[in-house]
Amino acid sequence: MAERDSLRRQLQAGAQGLGVILNDSQTELLLDYLFEFAKWNRAYNLSAVRDTQQMLGRHLLDSLAVVPHIAGDRLIDVGTGGGLPGMVLAICYPEKSFTLLDSNGKKTRFLFHVKTLLGLANVTVENCRVETLQPPALFDGVISRAFASLADMTRWCRHLLADGGMFYAMKGQFPEAELEQISADYSLNQSFELNVPGEEGERHLLLLQPRSACPATATATQ
Repeated sequence: MAERDSLRRQLQAGAQGLGVILNDSQTELLLDYLFEFAKWNRAYNLSAVRDTQQMLGRHLLDSLAVVPHIAGDRLIDVGTGGGLPGMVLAICYPEKSFTLLDSNGKKTRFLFHVKTLLGLANVTVENCRVETLQPPALFDGVISRAFASLADMTRWCRHLLADGGMFYAMKGQFPEAELEQISADYSLNQSFELNVPGEEGERHLLLLQPRSACPATATATQ
């Protein structure tokens, strides 16, 4: 109980530092998710991070950092692993629909378990390769966290994106070379430098759109 109280305070302070408002229910759901993640991690190897407090910063707060920048009603988290950032975003945005996709069956079993345990009706879990997914409706946003290069992400996931939709790529250092590789086909709509409380290292969120969908879009960096 003392550990949960300490983590709750750390989560609330971190979310506040990121400009993310969590109600009591969302805070408890995020903590429930964190403890299930830590428990299943011992057998399913969801993350190389083993310490729960480190998981809170490295995974929960890192995922919460993108919350202010997400738009659209239907989103898919490709290569979600243990649900990062998709499960966190689903808790923060109960009115939006999230599909969490991963080809690893152990990880998607964990995601089904968490979805059921936490009662997240806005989450759909897909266990397949992204190239094979044929969704009944296309997505307003495709998000990934350290899933692949920008070239691979845009190539493998383009068929999932609705007209006017956006790629949300979570990266470490600003990927100049990767952006150059896709510059003929994709426009950098916005770039956000993310400062995660208590975590070192660069983090960026890149918002990309197909040039065919936004020929007049100007690049903006914040």
